[in-house]
Amino acid sequence: MTIKREKKSKTSISYRDGLLKDLKDPGEAAAYLNAALEDGSQEIFMLALRDVADAAGISDLSIKSGLNRENMYRILSEKGNPKLGSLSVILESMGLKLAVEVKKSKAA
Repeated sequence: MTIKREKKSKTSISYRDGLLKDLKDPGEAAAYLNAALEDGSQEIFMLALRDVADAAGISDLSIKSGLNRENMYRILSEKGNPKLGSLSVILESMGLKLAVEVKKSKAA
């Protein structure tokens, strides 16, 4: 008796690969970063920023931003704490910008 094993579909895509593909779209990237900001945690925002930077390609961002690649990796590392100027340059190189909005009050 022979048992055939089904091969995994080559069309299946990992969650991370799908996420990075989606984050190549500037609108998706902005929504992802805004959702991370709403969490209120700098660590969550930095994780999201790393995902968006990975989707865009660190080497490409390095060239566009004028920051060297090693500095980009350091800024985006777990212990990274970018200055506002560096953060603005990185976002600009991805076609994004920082913005400040009025906080919505809970009582209407």
